[in-house]
Amino acid sequence: MLTGKPANWTGEDKRIFTNPSDCPESHRSARKLPDAPPSGTYFLIEYIKLNQSYFSDLRRVPIMGSTRRTILAAGAAAAATAAMPRVFAQQVAKGGTGKFYEKGSVRIYYEEAGAGFPLMLLPGGGLNATISFFTGNSPFNAIEEFKGQYRCIAADLRNAPSGQSTGPVEVGRPWDSYADDQLGLMDHLGIDKFMVMGFCIGGPFIWSLLKRAPNRIAGAVLAQPVGWRPEMRDPKYPGTFWKTWGPALTAKRPEITMATTDQFVTNMFETNPDFVFTVTRDFVRSCQNPILVLPDDVPAHPYAVAMECAMLAPNAEVSIFPWKEPKERIPLAVRQIHSFLKAHRPA
Repeated sequence: MLTGKPANWTGEDKRIFTNPSDCPESHRSARKLPDAPPSGTYFLIEYIKLNQSYFSDLRRVPIMGSTRRTILAAGAAAAATAAMPRVFAQQVAKGGTGKFYEKGSVRIYYEEAGAGFPLMLLPGGGLNATISFFTGNSPFNAIEEFKGQYRCIAADLRNAPSGQSTGPVEVGRPWDSYADDQLGLMDHLGIDKFMVMGFCIGGPFIWSLLKRAPNRIAGAVLAQPVGWRPEMRDPKYPGTFWKTWGPALTAKRPEITMATTDQFVTNMFETNPDFVFTVTRDFVRSCQNPILVLPDDVPAHPYAVAMECAMLAPNAEVSIFPWKEPKERIPLAVRQIHSFLKAHRPA
């Protein structure tokens, strides 16, 4: 059954069509998600129409079987059916407490907010990722959104030029040095098992954590994750986000040389780069942890890599796409994140 609704619907002309072909074109052409949908059925139909190209893409990918496609598509549609646009907070966290975790010469600034099962929040922003991301460039403020149900923990990335975390530039083990900080912070807080959500560079960080400590992570959300694309071999390509980090850091920390930062990013992003930087496709295929992927499609966040992760990982879910534009879609994605976290949160 379809609920017809013209584009200029005022709430007084709602008709029911049992055959899709009977629904007039004017009723099927509405593209803007309504503020208050008249029924869950109409909302689901509009969602599917808006995402026909996305589901078509899934059907065209040969590495995923029909059952897997059905599960992914049905999961996203179910989340949209249950979701209703709602207002979520965008303000700076009021209850956050800033502290430092120190281990040797490493000093990590972190904040906590809320109570409940631990949720590590990894900010986006490349190598300049800081807590301020959540009140700046983030699609939504994850700290404010989840602190009502979870103990949210976020930290400035080590040596982020605009942040407060500092430590050695470990040229020989760049990705592992960040994983040391993230797992070390949770150890410092006395936290064994936790969930994690990461934006942008948080995607590769999460895969690194899943490789290092799979038994500690109850579930992971990868939002607009970073990934490798061949165009990144061109240093002028806008997706090479790491190119500005060295000059910014050395300007603030003159004891660190450009030769050191250049070698660091070369080892991190430019030495045999592929896929998600930190793990192989074989690892993703074998990963049993539940993950939720929210794809993006900008130079530094390749859609193809995000979707490949969602299709390879045996316990993966994927959000609607696009989920950030128009803005009315963001609450749908947030609702799916809530459902995912709740489903995999230990009792």
